[in-house]
Amino acid sequence: MDRNIRTVDDVLGLMDTLFAPGADRWTADAGGWWDDFYADRARPVPFFADKPDESLVSWLDHGLITSGRALDLGCGPGRNARHLAARGFDVDAVDLSPVAIAWAEDRARAAGSAVRFVCGDAFGPAGEQLTGPYDLIYDSGCFHHLPPHRRISYLALLDRLLAPGGRFALTCFAAGAMGSELSDADFYRTSGLHGGLAYTPESLRQIFADLAEVELRRMRDEQPASGRFGEPFLWTALFRARP
Repeated sequence: MDRNIRTVDDVLGLMDTLFAPGADRWTADAGGWWDDFYADRARPVPFFADKPDESLVSWLDHGLITSGRALDLGCGPGRNARHLAARGFDVDAVDLSPVAIAWAEDRARAAGSAVRFVCGDAFGPAGEQLTGPYDLIYDSGCFHHLPPHRRISYLALLDRLLAPGGRFALTCFAAGAMGSELSDADFYRTSGLHGGLAYTPESLRQIFADLAEVELRRMRDEQPASGRFGEPFLWTALFRARP
């Protein structure tokens, strides 16, 4: 007879177990799933292309993001981390997958890019290696793979690591275009995340209500010949922390 729930972390850990093991895309145990995903570097996955997000480039070009310290959450092969480093940022980048990190490190070496890569769960022990404050926290595709209860962990990470007045930038599935539109409660009833959660602008504004909205729009469609990544089934959002 277990009676071991005492803290918020205990509750979050218990809720993790409500999902079937194959649904896990957010804990350290999910690294193997992502390793298989990233194993074939030639797979025709749009974001495998070595291009930064068009929204990131636009915000930098228009001065909405300025240089400083940056953290890339769920960096994958590191395309956005390297672009930030090239634009003068001191960059940390974290991902669950050793295979993704190895690919990111290979690309960084080839480009002569100075990025500090961390392999592990940013919301677990690996998070202790992430020492803020960061002037920018950038997430292109991590947030929509979290179950609803792990938004608590996500917001706590932002609160701990984002500098006063710093920027938080997000790219995630857009409702009506990509991702599951089940209610939060229904994900627990079905014991799965169905490939990722779709969000509306209203839900993003509510979740990140403690931050000031700078821009929230659909990602622009970028053609294969473009030097930028862009898919219109995604939201791009830029928020500013209170001073």
